Amino acid sequence: MNAKTEILFDRMGVAGIVTLNRPGALNALTHNMVRLLAARLTDWKNAAAVTRVIIRANGERAFSAGGDLREVTEWGRTGRYAEALVFWRDEYLLNAAIKRYPKPYVALIDGIAMGGGVGVSVHGSHRVAGDRFQFAMPEVGIGFFPDVGATWFLPRLKGEIGTYCALTGERLKTADGVAAGVASHHVRSARFAELTEALCGDVSVDAILAAFAEPPADGEVMKRRPVIDRLFAGAGIENILAALERAAKAGGADAEWAAKTAATIRAKSPISLRIALEQMRRGKDWPFEECMKAEFRIVSRIIREHDFYEGVRAVIVDKDNKPRWRPATLAEVTASMVEAHFAPLAEELPL
Repeated sequence: MNAKTEILFDRMGVAGIVTLNRPGALNALTHNMVRLLAARLTDWKNAAAVTRVIIRANGERAFSAGGDLREVTEWGRTGRYAEALVFWRDEYLLNAAIKRYPKPYVALIDGIAMGGGVGVSVHGSHRVAGDRFQFAMPEVGIGFFPDVGATWFLPRLKGEIGTYCALTGERLKTADGVAAGVASHHVRSARFAELTEALCGDVSVDAILAAFAEPPADGEVMKRRPVIDRLFAGAGIENILAALERAAKAGGADAEWAAKTAATIRAKSPISLRIALEQMRRGKDWPFEECMKAEFRIVSRIIREHDFYEGVRAVIVDKDNKPRWRPATLAEVTASMVEAHFAPLAEELPL
C-alpha cells in the first residue's frame, strides 16, 4: 500500500469522510497519515459546504491500534530524535485541532482503539461505539506513557476509571466505554453503513445519533467501579498496590481480581507507572493546553531513555514479553526522576 492510500478522503452530501486504510497493520497511524488528516481537516473547516466530519476505518479488527511504533522506534534507535519529535509534535497538534474543531466530528469506532487511534477519535464531539469497540491505553506496558491527550481525558472519565486504565492497560468494551464516558453513543455495528448515510444528510448530528443509539448492557469494569474508585485513589503507586493487596488478602468477591490487578501493574515499567500516575493527578486540574504541553515535554525525554525501546522489543518485536526495565523497581524511581520529565522545554509544543 502506498502513502496516498493509507488514509482516504471523500465527500458525501454535507459530510467530509475520513477512512483509515491500513487494516493489515490494524490501521496504525503513520506520520504521513497524521499530516494528511491535519491538512484535510483545515480544508474542511473552511469549506461552507462541509458541515460535519466523519472518521471511520477499514477492516473489522481495529479502528486504529495506535501509532506506527516500528516507524518511530527506528528513528529513536538510530539517534534521529529530532525527526521522531516532529512526528509527536504533529500528532499532538492534530489531537488539539480535533478537540477544538468547530464542526461536529463523528468517530465511528468499531474495533480496537488504542494510543494514536484514541487521539483521532476521543477528542471529537461525537464518539460512536460499535459492538466490536475496545478502548485501551496500554502504554506503560511498553515503557511509554498515556499520551495523545490522555493527561486530559483519562482523569475526566467516571471516578478513578481513568487511573485504572492508565496503570493497567485494561480494555473497555462497548458498554464500559459508553458508561465511562469514552464513547458518547452506542450504535449496532450492523447499522454503521446506514448511520453513515444518514449523517451525510442535512439533519443535525445530534438528532441522527439520538435516533440510532441504543443503551448498552452493563459492563464488567463499571460494575466494579466502587471498588476501583476506592483502591485507585492513592497518592502513589505503592499506596494503590498496597490497597489492592489488602483487598486480595481480605477475600470476598473482589479478591481474585485485586490480586491479578496488582500483578498486572507490577509487570509494567516502573518509571512509566510513576509518570502515568502523575499525569492522572495533575491533569485533573490542568486545562487541555497544559496537558498537551506536558505530554510533549515527557515524550521529549522518554525517547532518549531505555524503557520505551526495551518495551517495544519485548512486546511488539521479539514478543517474549520479558522486558528488562531500567530502573527495575519502583523503589529506584525517585521523585526528581519523574519531575524531570515534566520540566519545561526550550521549545514547547506550539499550541
